[in-house]
Amino acid sequence: MNDKTIGVIGTGLMGNPIAKHLLNAGYTVLVHNRTKSKADSLMEMGATWFDTPAALAEQSDVVITMIGYPKDVEACYFGADGVFQGIKSGAVTIDMTTTKPSLAVQIAQHAATLGVDSIDAPVSGGEVGAINGTLSIMVGGKKSAVDRVMPVFEAFGKNIIYQGPAGAGQHTKMCNQITIAGTLIGVCEGLIYGRKAGLDLTTMLQSISKGAAGCWSLDVLAPKIVKGDYSPGGTIDNFVKDMGIALEEAETMQLSLPGLALVKQLSLSIQAMGKGSLGNQALYLALEKLSNMDSKAVS
Repeated sequence: MNDKTIGVIGTGLMGNPIAKHLLNAGYTVLVHNRTKSKADSLMEMGATWFDTPAALAEQSDVVITMIGYPKDVEACYFGADGVFQGIKSGAVTIDMTTTKPSLAVQIAQHAATLGVDSIDAPVSGGEVGAINGTLSIMVGGKKSAVDRVMPVFEAFGKNIIYQGPAGAGQHTKMCNQITIAGTLIGVCEGLIYGRKAGLDLTTMLQSISKGAAGCWSLDVLAPKIVKGDYSPGGTIDNFVKDMGIALEEAETMQLSLPGLALVKQLSLSIQAMGKGSLGNQALYLALEKLSNMDSKAVS
């Protein structure tokens, strides 16, 4: 039995399997979620439910948050029943939500006034990585605090890299999302081209996924697209949120990211179709629609 008590706030697509790994590793796990039923499977495994983030934090050595949008993170930490209302001195908070780097810095600064260490640790690998315990974790915060909770990360992650001070983990996740946007549009256009050329797409993928084009999106998302499977590992809605954060941060740095802006606009069109809850690979639907429109215009 591990001696730390871990509070997990947010037991949805990613937080649920993370909490399960912690339970299986022998930690005492406390849980809170806006929808209590999403924590039922965890309580069946021995997790304890708390009605508010503050009440959970009061009993936790480490608090992990994996929730939705920056406004949700801010409310979870700073709200009337938030984490900072109950957290005890000496505890560690770990926000694993993809959110604004500036918010990560704000949380860390306030945590320090309470004698608490705060870490920003967004992840990559999607639901599959969370279930398999193979998430890539991008870590920002005080190095000594990160070292203290490294065994916690190791319960559900495989590629755990310290990036620097508070906010560095979130900036690294922005780099990740920018890169995914670029590779995903290439994957989708390659599949559209292959289909138009009359290729067997599964056979085509066997060739190109082992060469210079090889990437996670080609290995994991392309086969889903071929099968017409748009179930989420990460949703278009969340991807739009992430890209918006990256573009906002880029603007403050006076950077132009036209590729990212294009993918965001295409993703917004998926939302306009009412399909924002689909997986990121649903970008294919927007590009396919554009491709069909172009074909009709030519004919």
